[in-house]
Amino acid sequence: MQTFSSLQERFKTDDWIGLLVFGTVFSLWFASLIALLTISLSDISWLWLTGFILGRTYLHTGLFILAHDSMHGNLIPHSRSLNNLIGRLAVWVYGFLPYDHCYVNHSNHHRYPSQIGDPDFHGAISHPLFWYGKFIREYFPIRSLIIFVVNMSIIFWGSALILHVSFINLFIFWLLPLVLSSSQLFFFGTYLPHRQTSVNSNFSPRLKSNYYSILWAFFSCYNFGHYHWEHHEYPKTPWYKLHSIHLQPISLEMSLDNENA
Repeated sequence: MQTFSSLQERFKTDDWIGLLVFGTVFSLWFASLIALLTISLSDISWLWLTGFILGRTYLHTGLFILAHDSMHGNLIPHSRSLNNLIGRLAVWVYGFLPYDHCYVNHSNHHRYPSQIGDPDFHGAISHPLFWYGKFIREYFPIRSLIIFVVNMSIIFWGSALILHVSFINLFIFWLLPLVLSSSQLFFFGTYLPHRQTSVNSNFSPRLKSNYYSILWAFFSCYNFGHYHWEHHEYPKTPWYKLHSIHLQPISLEMSLDNENA
């Protein structure tokens, strides 16, 4: 049986995969934005419009997933400085979010999953809408919200006045996908895995996996919804390897110390 230690050693050689994934998501995010800001909405069907919005949403989510992997040191394992630099860039492009604040929040989430001290935990708020509101407040504090509004205002007005970009295009292909992405991250990455808590279980257990669930795990939230148990047990595993961890007969005694994630 392949041990988790040997798997971790193999993952440390995957720096190039982190760079490749980042380059792909980052390039597609910018290329799609530039292309879509220049099109006329009257020239495309509702079907294509929906596809473009969902595609942009998925790329937005990908930026945050890359930043999340960076927080765990999984994006570029051999270079801490490059790992953190890419993480800061990804979360800044995502929504002008402060990397250090997100890092502290996510560290507390792993240290106190579904408990007092977990910023992602709903506490007494069980309704998904109110829970979503709390989730946004934790990662989008007032200072970050002000920075976001100022930066987006400058970009929107500058694009409209200088480049003659339509406000509607900016809203539909930039702001709307960002909002949908935050909902996707919350619903699949936080709400579904953590909505049922008990004394002996802080999040949903390992789920059954097959070809269809692997595809769904990837497209729903880059594996963090379906393989959430695996992520909490083995936080040093990159997002693209969570499905392989799911298939490994690894004992719980070999799990990493989440507090050191």
